[in-house]
Amino acid sequence: MSAVRLRICTSWRTAPHQTIRVRTTSRRTIHVDGCNRLSNFWTPTQAPKKGINEAVGEDGHDLLIRAGFLRQAQSGIFHLLPLGLRVLDKVEHMIDKHMQSVGAAKVSLSSLSSTDLWEKSGRLDGRDKELFQLRDRKDAKFLLAPTHEEEITTIVKNAVHSYKDLPLRLYQITRKYRDEARPRQGLLRGREFVMKDLYTFDLTSEQAMQTYDAVSKAYRAFLTELNLPFLVATADSGNMGGTHSHEYHFASSKGEDTIIQCGNCDLSMNEEVCFAKYQPQQSSIERGCTLWTGRTTEIRNGRARTASIVNVYLPQGDYELNIHALKKLVPDLDTSPFSVQDWHEESSDLLSEGESEMPAIISIRDPRVLEEHITDDAVDGEILSAPFLLTKQREGDQCPKCDSPSIQLHKAVEIGHTFHLGTRYSKPLEAAVQAEDNTQVDIEMGCHGIGVSRLIGAAASLLADQRGLNWPLAIAPFSTVIVGAGKMPPEDTREVYDTLMKGLLSQFLSGPRTRAAPPDAVIDDRERPFGWKLNDADLVGYPFIIVLGKAWSSERAVELQCRRLGVKENVPVAQLPQRIAEYCEKL
Repeated sequence: MSAVRLRICTSWRTAPHQTIRVRTTSRRTIHVDGCNRLSNFWTPTQAPKKGINEAVGEDGHDLLIRAGFLRQAQSGIFHLLPLGLRVLDKVEHMIDKHMQSVGAAKVSLSSLSSTDLWEKSGRLDGRDKELFQLRDRKDAKFLLAPTHEEEITTIVKNAVHSYKDLPLRLYQITRKYRDEARPRQGLLRGREFVMKDLYTFDLTSEQAMQTYDAVSKAYRAFLTELNLPFLVATADSGNMGGTHSHEYHFASSKGEDTIIQCGNCDLSMNEEVCFAKYQPQQSSIERGCTLWTGRTTEIRNGRARTASIVNVYLPQGDYELNIHALKKLVPDLDTSPFSVQDWHEESSDLLSEGESEMPAIISIRDPRVLEEHITDDAVDGEILSAPFLLTKQREGDQCPKCDSPSIQLHKAVEIGHTFHLGTRYSKPLEAAVQAEDNTQVDIEMGCHGIGVSRLIGAAASLLADQRGLNWPLAIAPFSTVIVGAGKMPPEDTREVYDTLMKGLLSQFLSGPRTRAAPPDAVIDDRERPFGWKLNDADLVGYPFIIVLGKAWSSERAVELQCRRLGVKENVPVAQLPQRIAEYCEKL
């Protein structure tokens, strides 16, 4: 049997309202009384995995699952549970605020995109295997959009016709899709993800760059509000196109990007675009070199075929090919794994099909490798000398900007990217406006993304410790959890909750504190042991934990804990909002 008990109480807003308590035969109790209670949340926590190295601990993704923020549906696909959705909502709210600061309007585009538009823009060339493609019952072709340049450009093309309608800034926060060959690291590299993408439209390139700078400033303000250390680096535009781009990263050992910075100047670049200059004294002393073999491909009869073999000669020693430097010289380079054995098998297939055309041979040497050092019998024709080093930079190498031997390498997770696209999409999709002199001008575009779900995974990993998650104040599911020891009367925890919420609301509204905690506490009123609740609070990663223990009965004081600041102190309940607001300034 279930019982419903009604009572009248007063909320922290001092407005009377009904409290409904629904209690079933199970241990779960649901309250509807105007305050945040964990009994009303579904938080399916799990025990830690067996065999975890205590010295290393669990990574952020494992903790997100164990603490009940998300569950994995398939490889690279995750469901957000109530706590995870609260974090997502807070990140989106922050993004909305900073997008409004640059005058952007919010839209929501369909996840289905026409392949016709992608073919027209030149992004659907048969080689991109990361697109989810499908057909409807009428055999029309679609794809699940990883980005929306084609769709948004078409919308603007059909609605904007005059320079008087510009500038225009449109953004969305939606789910995107990419058929990753190897999903990994949870939310950091998935097949379905949440992304904010902002598209900007300007009349001239000068105005577009002003917009770019404004968006970059908004990105820095957004990341500063998170209060996590971040890096900004010059980057490669890649398949997006355009001529100017920057990446925004969290430094992390789990990152797949390498950011190169100089300890002597302001150089900060992704290794994809940071190529070391050749100094004549750097010629290899040893006679000899190492060979790397790759290829370029072309689509022939619907299949990727080898167009040319690329032989690259590198100096002997502890060097690693910088594939991005090589792509600067060979833009059509296919970076997928390839060996001479692969070519032999492919050539046999071609001969059996009656094709006898052999691929061209492209030979390139790192400038430190002297031509007389190359004794490869396979060399056919001229060996090109690269204008820069073809190997990755290392700690202490010479800076390509100031020549100081002060290069520093940082592994990092990319969480944002800004692109100046120019007319990369407006020209092929015919998005033009009439200028003031009555001429037709292609619209200058920009695209600016933030990986929202990726940011959540990166932030979780960045601050996690052996006790659990440790959220930044701005995006924690709740800023504060209130836990009563033993059989603490519910009226007492409610009194602390009301005092805290009133005080924090006053602090938040009065300012000028930029990090004043919003009124967002929660009571842990679940029927669980006191020790279990404290361990669960550490696991979830609330910035503040308030404990009603012995000091409450004797002094009307609570124990305030903040793991990130190393705080554990007794605070009179009347002073609690002020003390938390002070600590918020340090988080």
